[in-house]
Amino acid sequence: MQDTHISLAHGNGGRYMRELIDEIFARYLANPDLDVTADAVPIEIDEGEVLFTTDGFTVQPLEFPGGNIGSLAVHGTVNDLAVAGAVPKYLSLNAFIEEGLEIDLLQRVIRSLADAAAQIGVKVVAGDTKVLRRGEGGGLYLATTGVGIRRGHRLTLGNIQHGDAILVSGPVGDHGIAVMLAREQFGLRGDIQSDAGSVLNLTTRALQYSGLRFMRDPTRGGLATVCTEMRRATGMGVLLKQTALPVRDPVQSVCDMLGYDPLYLACEGRVVAVIDPTQANDLLADWRALEEGKDARLIGRIDAQAQHVVLETEIGGERILEELEDDPLPRIC
Repeated sequence: MQDTHISLAHGNGGRYMRELIDEIFARYLANPDLDVTADAVPIEIDEGEVLFTTDGFTVQPLEFPGGNIGSLAVHGTVNDLAVAGAVPKYLSLNAFIEEGLEIDLLQRVIRSLADAAAQIGVKVVAGDTKVLRRGEGGGLYLATTGVGIRRGHRLTLGNIQHGDAILVSGPVGDHGIAVMLAREQFGLRGDIQSDAGSVLNLTTRALQYSGLRFMRDPTRGGLATVCTEMRRATGMGVLLKQTALPVRDPVQSVCDMLGYDPLYLACEGRVVAVIDPTQANDLLADWRALEEGKDARLIGRIDAQAQHVVLETEIGGERILEELEDDPLPRIC
């Protein structure tokens, strides 16, 4: 492919489109199950319950410290399966490419996507490309579908009980602040890395515990939104301790300067788990033994007597965490 930028001809179904698919998508995503000439592909499903998820990704900028839209698409989709108790198996990929996008950038994104999938052991088996006219997209949008197999717990909000412990696998707010700084908004720069990554090792450890009730990855809306979902679904309150919440100092500093709350910022490589309190410390130790869980914390509990999501502050006061209404940042995932 000699072109340096995407043109409308790359989406017309002819030679340019074939070259785009063959030389970028098929090249980096190549595996025996990917047939770029077929309209449908067969997949093998092992014994177990099939879980199915879908997601879309519109992050700006397309590349940010710690990842890009390609790796984010894989991790975001796989993590949704993992926190539901599934082993991810297959992905489909739809790419909506804006006219004028640099082909070198597209190659970096798809290479990163392929590397992320290979590291997890999930296969991209189907996909499609569409080229949008200049000005009709954000450079590149990705839409994914994921298929996995659940062999263990059925994790639902309905499992949660009074007194259950709440854990988070690492610091919150990293992804939201990393993407914002990559835009160089507000005249700020920094070296904060996105936490975007697979949570499969974390969820695999957690699924070994019979007292595990529920897991969720705190993406859009962050940790506070997961907690408000639990309160709304169960009718029980959520009590959090500010002194236990893991927030990196640089993230907190940026939030303090700009008036953001890290509890509402997106994470892309964290797990919130609700578990029987008698097993909470054991799971915490298991998570901390993993590189991706070394900063895990026990952050709170479920309380049937409470009516809100309540944060106990450092000085002993209480702050109610309300359900998110306004977007705290421009779209970052």
